[in-house]
Amino acid sequence: MKKILFTIILATYSFAVTLQEAINQAPDGAKITLQAGEYVGNILINKPLTIDGIDKNAIIVGDGAGSVITINSSNVVLKNLTVKNSGNSVEKIDSGILAKNVNHITLDNNRVEDTLFGINLEQVNRSKITNNFVTSKDLPLGVRGDAIRLWYSHDNQVVSNTIYKSRDFVLWYSSGNIIEGNYGSHNRYSLHFMYAGRNTIRNNTFEYNSVGIFFMYSSGSIVQNNTVKNAIGPFGVGIGMKDTSNFTLLDNNLIYNSRGLYIDQSPYQPGTINVFERNNILYNSSGVQFQVSRERSIFNENILRGNIEAVVNDSPRNNLEKNEWSRNYWDSYEGFDRNGDGYGDIPYKHYVYADKLWLYNPNVKFFYGSVIMDLLNFLAKFIPFSEPELLAVDNKPLMEWKNAK
Repeated sequence: MKKILFTIILATYSFAVTLQEAINQAPDGAKITLQAGEYVGNILINKPLTIDGIDKNAIIVGDGAGSVITINSSNVVLKNLTVKNSGNSVEKIDSGILAKNVNHITLDNNRVEDTLFGINLEQVNRSKITNNFVTSKDLPLGVRGDAIRLWYSHDNQVVSNTIYKSRDFVLWYSSGNIIEGNYGSHNRYSLHFMYAGRNTIRNNTFEYNSVGIFFMYSSGSIVQNNTVKNAIGPFGVGIGMKDTSNFTLLDNNLIYNSRGLYIDQSPYQPGTINVFERNNILYNSSGVQFQVSRERSIFNENILRGNIEAVVNDSPRNNLEKNEWSRNYWDSYEGFDRNGDGYGDIPYKHYVYADKLWLYNPNVKFFYGSVIMDLLNFLAKFIPFSEPELLAVDNKPLMEWKNAK
């Protein structure tokens, strides 16, 4: 393994020592600069300092047991490093980079690979995780670790990271975080929130994952300008939520997913409202799919175009009449705009007819989207053979979808 050079403010010293020995000898605030080569991992950082790999050609290699880098001090900076070869223990959460009970950590422009968990922050606040690339060990999807994991961690910035072939990017019991400009593909949940509220999620792109973004038992976040595409697995979801309240979703693009929006008992808290405005919900199997509806959601100025079914209800006796729809574009609207104000003269009403055969009967779902179901739906509109179910009423439907933004 390569010996190292480390730098203190105003002076430079060379040591024929290991990386861990250099860390131990360095004073607080030192900068350790690593030249290209491999360095022995499973290092412990217990003082404020900077480790800079310059161009990612400095590779810190773990011994295959435990975490490669453990940070036990605030004000640590790791940048331009390649980190690899953690242990395989899910119970111990073996990670590429582990920081615990510290603040003001900066992880910038690192490559984390061949690790069970990638970047794991436990009770870490006011830190920055930026421009990192994280991928997992070559394991089946469900037994990989999470690419980025925040646990009881608040007011952090997670910006411009790439997550590829990992499991989840997950936030547990974490609030006040900014999740911005990240890209994720071929993961399970590219972004998953559990009991995590008051976060800002914007300008992220997620594609070819089982689920794009999912919120569970959370409250009060803003979700804006995200693009989620091609979530097409058995539970493929663009953006989903369960028992989630006081959310605002603005200007998101949900394209080619099994379900564009998936809404399960959200809002959850009595008297709360979720707002969906100016979202493009395009070419999904289900545009907006409700599992259980308790409280009111507001849908304004969204584009629902090219979906096999614009609105789907999974549960009989749901409370969908509580929802408010206004100024949305519906590609199946058949009304006119005689006064030229850009909105239809009569309300848009979305019914399900023969679809009720498959909504509550999994055996019939095999035929969903087929010519047979299309023909049954067409005939049912003229000669209903079952009572149609009203799922949505928009009193002011938008006539031209290109005018929505």
